Order: sequence, then C-alpha cells, then structure tokens
Amino acid sequence: MTLDYLIIGAGPAGLQLAALLDAEGKGDYLVLESADGPGAFFATYPRHRQLISINKPHTGTDDPELNLRLDWNSLLTDDPALLFTKYTERYFPDADVMVRYLADFAAKTGVKVSYDTRVTRVSKHDDVFTVEAGDRRWEARAVIVATGVSKTYQPDIPGFELAEGYDVMSVEPRDYLDQKVLIIGKGNSAFETAENLMETTTLIHLAGPSSVRMAWRTHYVGHLRAVNNNFLDTYQLKSANAILDGTIKSIERDGTGYKVTFSFSRANEVVKELHYDRVLACTGFRFDDSIFDSSARPQLAIRDRFPAQTEAWESVNVPGLFFAGTISQERDFKKSTSGFVHGFRYAVRALHRILSRRYDATEWPSDKLAAEPAALTAAVIERVNRTSALWQQFGFLADVLTVAGSEARYHEEVPVDYFVSTGLRTAEHDYDRAFVITLEYGPDHDQVDPFDITVTRVAQDVVGQAHDAAYLHPVVRYHREGQLVSTHHLAENLENQWDRPEVHVRPLREFLGRCLAGAEG
Repeated sequence: MTLDYLIIGAGPAGLQLAALLDAEGKGDYLVLESADGPGAFFATYPRHRQLISINKPHTGTDDPELNLRLDWNSLLTDDPALLFTKYTERYFPDADVMVRYLADFAAKTGVKVSYDTRVTRVSKHDDVFTVEAGDRRWEARAVIVATGVSKTYQPDIPGFELAEGYDVMSVEPRDYLDQKVLIIGKGNSAFETAENLMETTTLIHLAGPSSVRMAWRTHYVGHLRAVNNNFLDTYQLKSANAILDGTIKSIERDGTGYKVTFSFSRANEVVKELHYDRVLACTGFRFDDSIFDSSARPQLAIRDRFPAQTEAWESVNVPGLFFAGTISQERDFKKSTSGFVHGFRYAVRALHRILSRRYDATEWPSDKLAAEPAALTAAVIERVNRTSALWQQFGFLADVLTVAGSEARYHEEVPVDYFVSTGLRTAEHDYDRAFVITLEYGPDHDQVDPFDITVTRVAQDVVGQAHDAAYLHPVVRYHREGQLVSTHHLAENLENQWDRPEVHVRPLREFLGRCLAGAEG
C-alpha cells in the first residue's frame, strides 16, 4: 500500500499538517517520530528553558483571530481548549510547557503518529518514495520533512572541535566559577548562555564575524531579543565582559585552557592571541540530510544549513519531497517568521492547500464577490484589520483577489512567490487581473532607530505619505495579465486599525475603482 503523505517529525509543524489532513478527512497519511512523544526538540532546547516566543492570554479582545497575533505558540485549531494560552500566563514560557502542550495536541486531535520510529533511509524510485526505519518500511507519493534543524552548525574554524557545543555544555553556573569564557556566536543562544554565567565567571567574551542585530530594530524575531540582552549592559558599562567583532583563526589547547587566535575586524585586522579557560560554541543548528540516499537527497542552501526549496516548499531537485516547519525558513531567511511556530503554522496551512491542489485537484479555498470597488474594499478592510496570518508572515503570505469579468474571488494566505510563479487559475475562473494584499514594513525599516526621537517619521493616517511609512501597514498590488501594474499603501496607524473612512477606506476604494476601470498603469 502506498500512502498519500508520509510526514517525518512530530514537532509543531508535523502535528499541524497532520491535524489539517485529519480535519479534511485525508486519513491516508502517517507521521513518523523518532522519540517516544511529540515535540522532542523542546525537551532539550533552549538549554536554559525559557522560550522567546511570546504568550499573552490577556489581550482585551475575545476575537480568536486577533488573539493569535499575540500568541506565538499555539497551533491552528478550532478547539479553544487547545490554545497554548490556556497552559500558562508567563509571557516567556518555560519550554517544558511546550512539550506538555504538544503532547495534549497530539492526543486530543488523534493524529496518526508512529513513535519510537527513527527513519534511517529515504529513497525514491519511479515517483514513489520508500521510507525505512530499521526493518520497517513505507511507501508514499509525497514525503514532508518536518524534522527541524536538529544538527549543530559547525563553522570552518581550525580546532573548533575543542569547543563545548551548545547541545552538551553544562548549564550549571558554578561549573564556570572564576573562569574566563569565550562564547562563539552572537545570537540568542549565545546571549542566553552569557546571561546564565555572568554571576560566576571572571569574564565572558562573545565573538563572531557578524554584527549584533537587535530584533526591536530589524523586526526579525530571530535576531537578539531584549529578554536576552542584559549582557550588552555589562559590555558597554565596562564590567569585565566584551563583544569581539572579527574572525576566529584557530583554537588550540594551552595547558589547562585554550589559546584563541583572533582577527579583529574593527581594528585594521589586528590579530591577537587570547586565552580562556573554556570555549563554548553557540553557533546555531542545521538540517540533517543523512537519512537521504542519492536518489532522494535534497540540494542544500545557505551554507548547507537548509534544504533548497521552491515557492511551494518542495525540494528544488527532488520532486515530491516537501519541507515544513523551521526548515521552511529557507524561503524567507531572516526576513519574516517561517523559522518560528507563529509563522510556520500558517505556512503549513498554505502547504496543505498546495498539496491538495497538486495531488487531489482541490481548488484554493475562496469566497466569491462582485467585482466592484465597494465590495472588494469592504473585503480587504475587514481582513487586514483581523488577519493573524498576514500579520505574522508579513510580506511573505498574501490574500489574493482575482478578477474575471464581473466576478472576483478572495483567496486567503497564499505565499506571494507561489502566486507569482504558479497562480490560482482554474478552468472555471480564468482571471486576468489580481490584487495581492500584504502587511509590510517599509523598505528601510531596519535602518531607523525607533527610540531616537530626533529622527522624523511619517505621521500616522497621512494618506499622501503612506508609501513612505516604516511601520507595518497594508499594501495592495495590482497585477494585470501577470504583470505588476500599480501599488497602493494604506496609511500606517498606531492602533493597527486601517478603517478610517477618509484615510483608509476611500483611498483604497478609489484605487480599486481605477484599476477595475483600466485607468491604472
């Protein structure tokens, strides 16, 4: 028997996809999980157990869609009891709560998971995948890999093997008493580790070739979060610790400690020998492709950290091999939120729709509307003021209004690149015009210091300056016969309510009217 879908990994993405398949009665699938329960990654990581995904049960609204904007941990479900916000009120929850939540989600949804099943080989012959786990084997027409980034990333540094990895280092501060510690890395794992050790170490240096980038400035939640940045105070206030900008040339043993040769990027490439008692590696993770044989091994990208993917999250070189969850961030790396639960839960829903189109000839869900300005304006305004998907996956997912004659169809949560490359045409609806609706920051938003009051910014609700807005706001792009013709920005608003009649509604209605009348472009 050949399964329709075989999902590898029972983390948040694997469970989300399985639940969506179950909800549509697509029971011909199976999830394979190497651990004895779901969410095994969170049983170990983050090492210091505090998640940086926010959890806010008290939002001032009972609208479940709006609440997901401030709930970064829940999977998509119609069951209010299966929201992560029911499990804790902590703004930054303990990782153990996530493990418990995922176990409950798996049990209560009844998704089909085979635990204690470690996949050892994936191959492909004649358009059919064979997946093996020891002496057990399955066949499937499509394989979806949702294993996350499970292997530590090792940069090409001579002597790097001497460093203690994030996955194995001690998290007991007194194990570092009176020691000089070098931490390789400048991301959240490096800073959370430094924060944990500040009270017991003699000094801590964080080192790496890249600049520290603050999430509050870039709007990318994987950059350094404020909850982990106390170490910056100790550096800037000359309290023994430091951040080193440059390249580690080598790591060598030096008696009971280590000699690190370091080339400083800010000091005319000055090279120094630095001495430490411990060297810790917090250099992130990468995708583990060891289970794939040559017939199904996906091409890698971004320093071989992720599988290279098409606009449909399909391997660029192995048709029928798809990716979900953290590894799907190759499509929007360090731009949007596909590397995190609050982003990829929507990406998985979009992937589910893509799979349904590909293998079951199912149209992308849509609502029919009259192709006239008032109706289209009302639909867009209602959505941008409620949607959590476009809010979380800014600039990456879009709502798409397609127009054929006097009929329009409203499609929700379509990957922008997928729409551009593949489209949403059907035999019944062969449209020639489309409006692509996203929420986006301004193009130079990460160049603006939001706390510098001397920097001028566009006043909110100013229609004529909406295109210069740096803050998140709706953008509507008009496509005609596959070509981008015109773009309309809705004025930014502090309360994220884009519904003022003269500021948001009327300008949008007039823009849509001009486009429908053929007066744009």
